[in-house]
Amino acid sequence: MKIDEMRAMKSEELHNELERLRKHYYDLRAQAVTEKLQDPTQLGKTRKDVARILTVLHAERGERNIEQRQAHLTAQAAR
Repeated sequence: MKIDEMRAMKSEELHNELERLRKHYYDLRAQAVTEKLQDPTQLGKTRKDVARILTVLHAERGERNIEQRQAHLTAQAAR
């Protein structure tokens, strides 16, 4: 995902995308340990996308407590 696309998204959409990417990154890491990845560059690309989203949320939009909000959204989704 490109940075311009991320800037165009609403904060709520960015938080949802951040959660999705973190789950995807976790799955990729588990897959890398248990079997060979088809595209090993996916790990780096996903990690960089997570960093881009965090940069947009924190530096450009001035949001604080991003990790706490992510935990809250995850807890709500589990209910």
